[in-house]
Amino acid sequence: MGSTLPTSDLLPSASSPSLHLTHPTPLERTATWTLNSRNWGGALGLESYIERETYLMNVPLARDGGITHWILTSSSAPPSSRPILASCESLRKPALVRTPEGEIKELITHGIGSVFCDPQYRGRGYASRMLKELGKELKTWQVGEGKECLFSILYSDIGKKYYAGLGWAAFPSTHIAFPPSSSSSPKTGNIATPLTYPDLPSLCALDEKYIRDELANAKGGKVQVALLPNYDTMQWHHHREDFVTKKLFGHSPTVKGAIAGSPGSRVWAIWTRNFYGPLDSQSSHNTFHILRVVIEDKSASAAAANVGKLRSIIERAQDEAREWKLGHVEMWNPTPYAKGLIEKLGIEYKEVDREEESIASLMWYGAGNGGTDEIEWVANEKFGWC
Repeated sequence: MGSTLPTSDLLPSASSPSLHLTHPTPLERTATWTLNSRNWGGALGLESYIERETYLMNVPLARDGGITHWILTSSSAPPSSRPILASCESLRKPALVRTPEGEIKELITHGIGSVFCDPQYRGRGYASRMLKELGKELKTWQVGEGKECLFSILYSDIGKKYYAGLGWAAFPSTHIAFPPSSSSSPKTGNIATPLTYPDLPSLCALDEKYIRDELANAKGGKVQVALLPNYDTMQWHHHREDFVTKKLFGHSPTVKGAIAGSPGSRVWAIWTRNFYGPLDSQSSHNTFHILRVVIEDKSASAAAANVGKLRSIIERAQDEAREWKLGHVEMWNPTPYAKGLIEKLGIEYKEVDREEESIASLMWYGAGNGGTDEIEWVANEKFGWC
């Protein structure tokens, strides 16, 4: 599927008007998954990877047009016999923008993922052509019912320059890495309790309110953007995790996070497990990702208690990472307040400024240059990744 052109001499130029951005047929979509499985399949074999991608088309965030598949191909060839010169997908997500004047806009954004070019077609600019067209297309894609799209995002695994050159500016991409626990013995006095599926809808709804309040109370002249960590977004990560762990281990984890404290002064984290390679070593790239951290009371008087609450949550995460054979725990882009707590946890950690992988990148469709000097990405945490 996606026929191979006879020789490289017959490949069209990336600037050719005969090329266009369009949507694959179901057979072509499977062909793109077969091709990109070598990059994105992780610990899954090809058959399981294709099964996972098919399954994820029907989870809440992606169903009803939430996910869109794209290919760059020849407009002169019929579907299912045309070359797939480059491919990707976009996932629609709810978002907020606060203007410098203080107006809060409810809108959508699109997260781009699985950008891929068949090795036989690389080096000719096809992926760049696809992305240039897609960046413009997403500005109005699925806009309706009073919604607008003021930005699109992606997470670069090839450094900061390539996508920035196409219009997606690189934003802060740091994380705190904690090792898994070294012992299976539970920590005495741990005050955090596990979060399971039934706990998440109400917490996610409350978290959405907190982000709206944060933007409403913000000061300064920068535009602020935020993806909403709603329940559908968290489910997308968790359904993905459940599918993979069921394939690898025969069962899926029930603990999806941890919480400590009383209402109004709670600290909680929601997390997921990602498997990128073999399960035989905790030094592997397999990662326990904290999707989102919420601290309800950030006052100076609450700091000491918050240290204890966050410590108990991180220790729970480290225990889960050990149990599921994950190499480390990652918390993306912690706020200055959270970093201050982390420094007092008494837990080994490393701060990483990512230069090559998972670079949070944003294309701005509004006024201005769209760079970090004009835009602040609020709550730029792992839950936004796609």
